[in-house]
Formats: sequence, structure tokens, C-alpha cells
Amino acid sequence: MKKWLLIAAGLLFVALGAVGVVLPGLPTTPFLLLAAGCFAKSSPRLHGWLLGNPIFGPLIENWQAHRAIPRRAKRIALLTLVLVAGSSLYLIQGLALKLLVAGLLIVPVTILIRLRTVEELALDPEAASCGRPFRP
Repeated sequence: MKKWLLIAAGLLFVALGAVGVVLPGLPTTPFLLLAAGCFAKSSPRLHGWLLGNPIFGPLIENWQAHRAIPRRAKRIALLTLVLVAGSSLYLIQGLALKLLVAGLLIVPVTILIRLRTVEELALDPEAASCGRPFRP
């Protein structure tokens, strides 16, 4: 039963990730990483299918192996976060609510800024040498 629930969740996350490709404000990468995690624990065939995707496969492999993302993905995520947050702060009425939203943004922005990029790993051989393949 657990296997089928993980497969269903993985397929749902793939669908949400696909929607996130075309819908601004809905993230793609976190959903695909969740799908990869679900498939890794439930279906080697679906996990291989996701890793074999020419667009998302290298991103997922680099995350799983090195906990790093491409610099371009990091910039897009930060830009999207700033644009969505800026428009939200502009539209929200009331100082207390604006401060709450701004405060809630501190955590995701901090996490994104601190994430390593695959380009940094390419320059640092020690960081990239964990025994797993590195795909820039």
C-alpha cells in the first residue's frame, strides 16, 4: 500500500511541476525533487524515467548528489520570489500584514541565497568529489 501511495504522490508532484513550468508563481523544482524522492522509494522505473528527462534529470541528479542547483535556477527563483512578494506587499492593506509577509519571506530568501550552485562546485574539486557523477 505504501508503494502505491508514494507512486501516486510522485505522479501528483510531477503534474504540479509540469503546471509550474507554465504558471508563474508555482514552483517547478521543489515538486520534481519531491517526485524523485517518492519514486526513489517506490519505483526504480519511474525514478529512472524522471532522471532520464533531458531538462529536469541533470537538475535532480545534481541536487541529490551535491545539494546544488544551477546559478540560473537560483536567479530565477530569487527573481520570482521578489516579484511575487513585491506585488503582494503592494496590494496588501495594513502595515501589520505587510510586516508579516515580509517576515515570512526571510526564510526562503535566506535558503535560496545560501544554496550552492553547480558552477561553484565546478570550481571547488573538494566539494564536488563525493563519489557521485557531477553534471553541470
